[in-house]
Amino acid sequence: MQAVKRMIPLYLFSLSVVLACAVLTSRAVGLLARTASAELPALLPTVVVDPGHGGEDGGAVSPGGVKESDLNLETSLRLRDLLDFVGIPTVMTRRTDLSIFSPEARTVSEKKISDLKNRVRLVEQTPNALLISIHQNMFSQSKYRGAQVFYRDSSGSRTLAETIQELLRRSLDPGNHRKAKENQTAYLLTHIHCTAVLVECGFLSNPEEEALLQTAAYQKKLAAAVCAGLWTHLQEQKET
Repeated sequence: MQAVKRMIPLYLFSLSVVLACAVLTSRAVGLLARTASAELPALLPTVVVDPGHGGEDGGAVSPGGVKESDLNLETSLRLRDLLDFVGIPTVMTRRTDLSIFSPEARTVSEKKISDLKNRVRLVEQTPNALLISIHQNMFSQSKYRGAQVFYRDSSGSRTLAETIQELLRRSLDPGNHRKAKENQTAYLLTHIHCTAVLVECGFLSNPEEEALLQTAAYQKKLAAAVCAGLWTHLQEQKET
């Protein structure tokens, strides 16, 4: 297996991780996970998986009434499970449909601000953290579709975002020509200091993509692409 991986481009091996995670039996995935784990650096980051929004804050809502927060959570839980499979430690900002605001927050605005500050605090207090925040996109016109990865202002964040973006394109949507992009407005990305990306999984305003985003099969593929992107990124960091 070691020799085989040296003979093929790294992105092809990563795509095999995507396909295996999406379609193989749990036994086969477990075998692949042990192989991948053996190739990872000795000092792994703790990935903070952040399902955006939650509770009273449902985020974007599709024309059909689908809440962003629900899809964020479902996809994030699948991502956490895959990261666990390949031996990467994780922390989640939330595991259920709730907002993590502090008790003193009263108004809707205060709760949203408190929720974001608490997420920042959790990330900042996690040793050797790496943030992956999961969201869904929305636009006034229904024609737009496609996953896009945003990153905080740091070289490590950019390379991680570009790697995940490429794997999302190759494994899910070859016609998606979106590029990873720096984000200087998202509160979570601009108030933390670790490597961080925000994944907009697709557009709830696009009927076809909205339908896909609700399916377990597509959520698994999204999670697998993100997981493989992180695995590739850690490999490349190890080799530099």
